[in-house]
Amino acid sequence: MKIGLVRRGFSATGGAEAYLRRFAEAAGAAGHRCVLFVTEDWPETAKPVTAELVRVRGRTPARFADALEACRPRDSCDFLLSLERVWRCDAYRAGDGVHAAWLRRRAQFEPRWKSVLRGWNPKHRALVALEKSLFEGGAGTVIANSALIKTQIQQVYGYPAERIRVIYNGLPSLNPPPTARQEVRAELGLGPEEYVLLFVGSGWERKGLRFAVEAVGRVSGCAPVLLVAGRGDSRALPLCPRVRYLGPRGDVPRLLAAADAFVLPTLYEPFSNACLEALGAGLPVITTRSNGFAEVIESGVEGEVIQEPTDIEALAEAIERWAAPARREGIRARLRERGATFSIEENVRQTLDHILGSEG
Repeated sequence: MKIGLVRRGFSATGGAEAYLRRFAEAAGAAGHRCVLFVTEDWPETAKPVTAELVRVRGRTPARFADALEACRPRDSCDFLLSLERVWRCDAYRAGDGVHAAWLRRRAQFEPRWKSVLRGWNPKHRALVALEKSLFEGGAGTVIANSALIKTQIQQVYGYPAERIRVIYNGLPSLNPPPTARQEVRAELGLGPEEYVLLFVGSGWERKGLRFAVEAVGRVSGCAPVLLVAGRGDSRALPLCPRVRYLGPRGDVPRLLAAADAFVLPTLYEPFSNACLEALGAGLPVITTRSNGFAEVIESGVEGEVIQEPTDIEALAEAIERWAAPARREGIRARLRERGATFSIEENVRQTLDHILGSEG
């Protein structure tokens, strides 16, 4: 089978880009051919050797979708799987969530005038229009990366539940050197017994970094240090001497090895890959009900799931509950075992099964 894969934009460290490469490699190994329909910024070296690269002009969501239509990808492919909001495709992987639901969620945390202005923003209007096209007939089937997103697709657009399949994200192998914990802590001037929390990601407003900073500052029973890896403006956040901003990092597995727990009090997250990586590294994860990842851990046992990121007291209590080294060490093997069940190989296998079943 010849499978078309669609994605707009390129980042060397992007999760969607890495997923496309792994999927194309696995599909090629299974005897299928893949064609990547991508924007012009995709370098030739970023594609698997067995895949074909077709560059589509169009930087904005609407222009890219229009240009893809003009390419007539279904004329040259047996099946079109899009990781991007486009006008139509055989299957849409809703890895970025439901934009209309995110806008509604965001409106709960900002002044009404901001929400009104955002509603008139051309980019947001285009994303919602494309999303509506997909969920009102443009997508033959939908792959959601969490039950949270499946429910939102049904509630917002009335898309049939029987045509949505939940396939959780897959975790690549993480193999930091055994000395990574000591090395990173020494580099950052952290003591071997200090309680270290880790936050990874950009888009700090959506991911709730403000709430993590406030909670760390409020913890009284211990003195945790919060490491923040990612791009953002720390000047817009509360001051807290326990927080260290590391900037963008290419050694997240080493940071995970150095940390004791992972925190992501997000406003909206379809399914956090960063949380999944933390789970695979044996770290308890503290997150919110608005993260699809929360579906795969048992709150109070494998981490903590709080209802709202704005509940700073609950967040601080969750952080303090995992301060005991004995508790963390007692659950580490279970967390690693749980994380290993979410392999990228299993994700690709389920996705291929879905495509072949839909085609048949």
